[in-house]
Amino acid sequence: GDLDKVVNLLLSLSGRLARVETALGSLGPHAPAEDKVALREKQRLLAAQLEDAKELKEHVGRREEAVGAIVARYLPAEHLQDYQHFIKMKSALIAEQRELEEKIKLGQEQLRCLRESL
Repeated sequence: GDLDKVVNLLLSLSGRLARVETALGSLGPHAPAEDKVALREKQRLLAAQLEDAKELKEHVGRREEAVGAIVARYLPAEHLQDYQHFIKMKSALIAEQRELEEKIKLGQEQLRCLRESL
């Protein structure tokens, strides 16, 4: 459960940070200074939160290793391999699901903008 939460947190923060950086990059030279300052502050906060989330992921990783060592004592080799595969795939599938959700959201935003421009 913690792994799910941390992976989702990392993906959410990195996605939000990317959107803020895109917004900063798309601001024209005549954009209000307060908009730039607000976006830079948001970028700074998101970057700090992302670093904290990475530390959290490392902590969860260490806990996962400890749990894996305990589980290894009680499971036969075949079941242990299944368990390890499950843990690896779960994290990868969460990331893939989140990426697909972001792509769908981006596509919907692009479609909305396209309709508005027509």
